[in-house]
Amino acid sequence: MLTDRSPALDADAFTLRRRPPTEKLVDLGFRQLTLVLASMVAIVLLGIFLTVFQGAREAIATFGLDFLTTSAWDPVNEQYGAFIAIYGTLVTSFLSLLIAVPLGVGTAIFITEDLIPTVVRDAISLMVELLAAIPSVVLGLWAIFVMEPALRPALNLLHSLLGWSPFFNTVPQGPGMAPAILILVVMVLPIITAISRDALNQVPIELRQGAYGVGTTRWGAIFSVILPAAISAITGGVMLALGRAMGETMAVTMIIGNALNFNLSLLAPGNTIASMLANQFGEADGIQVSALMYAALILMLLTFAVNVAAQWIVRRLSLRY
Repeated sequence: MLTDRSPALDADAFTLRRRPPTEKLVDLGFRQLTLVLASMVAIVLLGIFLTVFQGAREAIATFGLDFLTTSAWDPVNEQYGAFIAIYGTLVTSFLSLLIAVPLGVGTAIFITEDLIPTVVRDAISLMVELLAAIPSVVLGLWAIFVMEPALRPALNLLHSLLGWSPFFNTVPQGPGMAPAILILVVMVLPIITAISRDALNQVPIELRQGAYGVGTTRWGAIFSVILPAAISAITGGVMLALGRAMGETMAVTMIIGNALNFNLSLLAPGNTIASMLANQFGEADGIQVSALMYAALILMLLTFAVNVAAQWIVRRLSLRY
């Protein structure tokens, strides 16, 4: 006799499995463990900020906001100001991005758009990743002994042509802001290239095929479809590179000149906050330690502002595209 009830539809087949107490404890423990590990990041960050702020309190009380606008750095008379270092940090970071972003994004487009054979693309990608693995001190040595002497004729030509400008009125004689900017380009270029490459590879193939289907050219598809689709991730990579450039220490310290005199010229020696900390912290005492802590606090706030701006820009671009 046939029955209308199928064994697969039997109510017993849908009975929920009773979970043993040990399994529930494992789930609860895993959830609590991940919460603790995630909270440790915020705790460590807060601890670093409080430590630096505590060390900077004396300088904050002594110099106030004038510390940001004065350029005197005189340990003998205990007069300190970080304007030169702040100026050098911002100028070297943003000018290096101005050069590195077109190079990095262009390289990413070159190795993702089937313009060259796959073997050559893989080789270029590998070289970009290897460039990111070179220690900064090695890049600093290379900048001193190879890059700067090779660039000096070009910098002298730049001075002869644009010497009337306050930004190029100094005769290049070795370490300076311009070599520091160029070594930062070398250091942030792999970050921008790698993130841009991954972002472009994540663009759905349907968008590319659709662009070609309506008759656009290869470059039309790249600039009108592919880049807008990946712009939020590329922007995040650029802001990450900016944070790296602002905090870079060894390579910049070895090539920037570490000058304590303010000069607008990009061909003159300069200074950055990270370089100043690396050079002076080991021998500092008294209020000079607090002044260096104050400068470190400023650098932390600058990088924090960069990260906040990056999050805001990436969200706006994600909503738009």
